[in-house]
Amino acid sequence: MSESHKKMNVFQLTVITLVNMMGSGIILLPSKLAEIGTITIFSWLFTAGGSLALAYVFARCGFLSRKPGGMGGYAEYAFGKGGNYMANYTYGLSLVIGNVAIGVTAVGYATVLFGATLSPMQTCFWTIVLLWITTFANFGGASITGKIGTVTVWGVILPVVLICLIGWFWFSPSTWSAAWNPHDMGFWAAVGSSISVTLWAFLGLESACANADAVENPEKNVPIAVLVATIGAAVVYIVSTNVIAGIIPNAELAKSSAPFGLAYSHMFSPGIGQTVTALMVIACIGSLLGWQFTVAQVFKSSADVGYFVPIFSRVTKIGTPIVGMLVLLAVQTALALMTASPELSETFGKVVNLAVVTNLVPYVMSMAAIVTIQNVSNIPKDKARLTNFVALIATVYSFYALYSSGTEAIVLGGLCIFLGWTLFGFFAANRFYRMENEAHVPNPGKSFQT
Repeated sequence: MSESHKKMNVFQLTVITLVNMMGSGIILLPSKLAEIGTITIFSWLFTAGGSLALAYVFARCGFLSRKPGGMGGYAEYAFGKGGNYMANYTYGLSLVIGNVAIGVTAVGYATVLFGATLSPMQTCFWTIVLLWITTFANFGGASITGKIGTVTVWGVILPVVLICLIGWFWFSPSTWSAAWNPHDMGFWAAVGSSISVTLWAFLGLESACANADAVENPEKNVPIAVLVATIGAAVVYIVSTNVIAGIIPNAELAKSSAPFGLAYSHMFSPGIGQTVTALMVIACIGSLLGWQFTVAQVFKSSADVGYFVPIFSRVTKIGTPIVGMLVLLAVQTALALMTASPELSETFGKVVNLAVVTNLVPYVMSMAAIVTIQNVSNIPKDKARLTNFVALIATVYSFYALYSSGTEAIVLGGLCIFLGWTLFGFFAANRFYRMENEAHVPNPGKSFQT
């Protein structure tokens, strides 16, 4: 069998990218968006357009870049080694924060599943317990974790896709229109206040670019897969959240900690609703299990080349970065305590906003780098012009999403960024440049012999 036959085709890459995006990010959004109203359909449209622009440029970056490290490698073209570090640092940090959001989601669905009522501190406690359990479960290595994740993710995808197809039989236009703008917010205020949570659902759109080497005809197929997957995700997100808004009255939906389970209870029976809720709890745990290992690997790979402190490089005999996992677990625990709120939806919103702010840093850096990447790759100006224009649109959207994330998230995100530069200066810069010099300096003995 030839090597080309072993590679993924465009359909397989599209499915993988779509699954990476959907994950568990969607399952609390119907409740979060219900707090604002069905006017958030415009937020979805803005975010879908911005995400398509980001996806297109990421596809071009992935194809043209010759530097390793994903978004860090892209950023290095324009911002040097420090830019590579900052892109990977903020991306890794956004994943750490995102894991807390997944934990909050799982706890919310579990409270409905078991009929429990939790105080803010109890919600925080069980979120931390789940973070600890999924971290410890990864100590045995990645093989089992990966297999679990590929199965459990369908506990989210199947109910969400199914409600898009059959939920219309229970859809009430009057229920949907009554939820349009329950708090009489201004148009831009309503759209802006929900931009960050809609963007949260699209995080992962850049993942297809990481698989470019394993795809047939990547120059053609990677952009197709990224764009088709992003469009597909946009359709599923917009349809599912708006169908639910037409099934469940707005006041009831806004208070729900398990909106998809509640929707299936309305459509069929409480038993079916409980089954869907259970599937989504399992899917969240499976997703969190995989992301805990992935985040540790992101930090390990950066530590291996000198960007992060060596503690993240330490692994067991089977290659598990347990020490790094424990450090990241401590950070997640602190974040969970910091973001504890009286309402679970409020906690989820705080964590999501912070995750989006930190994730937008490597996005913006990658968009800026595409100009240099195309110049280095000798792309003709007439062909480069379109990509540069799309990158400009994606950048404008990213700044709008950043602004819409709120003062608290921007301040905390800014502190995280300043902390990142401080860590780089104190702990990473000297070590990194020493490693780089050692790699380029010839052997002194040989130089004397010649």
